Amino acid sequence: MPELPEVETTRRGIAPYLEGQRVSRVIVRERRLRWPIPEDLDVRLSGQRIECVERRAKYLLIKAEAGSLIGHLGMSGSLRLVECGLVAAKHEHVDIELESGLALRYTDPRRFGALLWCEDPLRHELLARLGPEPLGGLFDGERLFQLSRGRSMAVKPFIMDNAVVVGVGNIYATEALFAAGIDPRREAGSISRARYLRLAEEIKRILAHAIERGGTTLRDFVGGDGQPGYFQQELFAYGRGGEFCKVCGTTLREVKLGQRASVYCPKCQR
Repeated sequence: MPELPEVETTRRGIAPYLEGQRVSRVIVRERRLRWPIPEDLDVRLSGQRIECVERRAKYLLIKAEAGSLIGHLGMSGSLRLVECGLVAAKHEHVDIELESGLALRYTDPRRFGALLWCEDPLRHELLARLGPEPLGGLFDGERLFQLSRGRSMAVKPFIMDNAVVVGVGNIYATEALFAAGIDPRREAGSISRARYLRLAEEIKRILAHAIERGGTTLRDFVGGDGQPGYFQQELFAYGRGGEFCKVCGTTLREVKLGQRASVYCPKCQR
């Protein structure tokens, strides 16, 4: 599933072509996504000027004059720009045509993504109770330390909880814990303030770097320009169970935490 850096990469890729443009029409070929695309989306969005393209957690917010389109890429979704009228392939479900002659095309082979309309997206049930952005000023190690007190759950699913901080998915949680030297199996409440301060900084650093590298290409993800991300080439732990640690040479171990595979180094992480 595309994580925060992949969604931010998409946002940065499409925003310059959408912002300030007026929508001429919306073509929906398949409404059956994770939730059905609203039947009146064409009526609501056509003629509207797109004011900005923002991101909240893993959701894209395409803000128009009368409301916002909330987009989620699901497991295999992508948004890219094509020429209006370009013949659509099998899994290319939606075109948002612009007066510029370009169209924002939504592709989703597995149809686990979403395109929803809302007048006030931050009050929508999907977004209303989310925690702070990891790259924003409201997230830091002190927040992790305070929220973890008395928590017996493992630290990895703790930092992946969207009520604690948004957008720290499996790939980047694994990498941040490796960089901070923290065993992902440790009880969240047993970790010191100093180590949480380090972990928060590593989360910020790794996410920011992944965004600059265009995200991580795993199976289906491509950015808004149709190009893959390159952060996968720099992974230290994620997906490397049984391989040698790039730091100390110890064999990396893989365990299940919260139904997710988690790889760690038994020597570097404690």
